[in-house]
Amino acid sequence: MTTSTAAMDGRTTTRLAVFISEVREAVALGLPPDPTAHLVGERLAPHLGADDLLTAGQRASDPERYRQHLLHAEPDGSFSVVALVWLPGQRTPVHDHVAWCTTGVHAGAEHERRYRLVPSRDGAAARLVATRDVVNPRGTVCGFAPPGDIHRVWNEGRDVAISLHVYGADLSRLGTSVRRVYEVPTERATEH
Repeated sequence: MTTSTAAMDGRTTTRLAVFISEVREAVALGLPPDPTAHLVGERLAPHLGADDLLTAGQRASDPERYRQHLLHAEPDGSFSVVALVWLPGQRTPVHDHVAWCTTGVHAGAEHERRYRLVPSRDGAAARLVATRDVVNPRGTVCGFAPPGDIHRVWNEGRDVAISLHVYGADLSRLGTSVRRVYEVPTERATEH
């Protein structure tokens, strides 16, 4: 993943500034992670797909890997807003997160595979089981909070995919929202 800092071209659009203010109000309520992620999602949804949300620089991709543009980090460290830009075929590793997150697809579609970690038995290593595959088209919003937030995301389409992510952490300090990358073998859950 390539990371750029703040607004790559030095600008925050008026629409993005409004959204950041709306996130600030939701986070200031001091609710637990799950309801906070839900409230932030309600505020994100109306902005998705709007031509005036991101600048051209904030939509820039990287030919080698998906790109993260840090759009805002709240001075008190309570949240960060990033845009992730995916060219066709780009993907994340299987990972979990340091904090609650709300995501919304701004352009294109993102594919996601969700996992659960199955504890070890009889001395065997813990393993990941894929539980659900989801296609999130433009306008889709979802939120989650650790634990139980293990997934992989990729762009399987022919066009650029862009998503906005709001994390309950200071990514200007941490650099990433990823807590852990999972290298363990995976298997599909059996359908009942």
